[in-house]
Amino acid sequence: MVHQEDILTGLTKNCLIAIGSNQPFEYIQPFELVEQAIKCLSDEKLRITGVSRLYRTPAYPKDSGPDFINAAVAADTELEARQVIDALHRIEATLGRDRRKRWAPRTLDLDLIDCGGAVLPDEETWRSWAEAGQERQRTAAPEQLILPHPRLQDRGFVLLPLRDVAPGWTHPVTGASVAEMIAALDPADLSEMRPL
Repeated sequence: MVHQEDILTGLTKNCLIAIGSNQPFEYIQPFELVEQAIKCLSDEKLRITGVSRLYRTPAYPKDSGPDFINAAVAADTELEARQVIDALHRIEATLGRDRRKRWAPRTLDLDLIDCGGAVLPDEETWRSWAEAGQERQRTAAPEQLILPHPRLQDRGFVLLPLRDVAPGWTHPVTGASVAEMIAALDPADLSEMRPL
């Protein structure tokens, strides 16, 4: 069986990466950590093609910590999606990310949103994670890479920055545009997200 990731190997593809921080690391504040992470991406064989504005957004889930500074980056790469994830984890570790508790405040969160339109590992698995209820999301994490990010369509803190760098992007499974996904969100939630 041929996996989409095998087809993409060695080809230049566009990746979309979401960035967030709501905890300082040593003396580096969250907005500086986001900016530092963007600089670090270029050292990982990712050619930055777009950077969003910075946004201040409430922590998710609500009241789970201080506000986040969020951004998004578009980058071209020949890396496979798994290699991109490994690079993102290296950057997170360098900048103090502690992965012991899910949805806890963090110095840095780098999420691979899309990599060349790949649906990994397959559409059925993607749907099972995209449709997971809140409790499963809170207590379980997939053991394999799921692309596109299975909850991006629910998260204004991903979609607003994504609109800055990839306004024409469409979801490879649902076909929804960034604008359509934003329009489907609760306007009250969006009103709490502010560009800096």
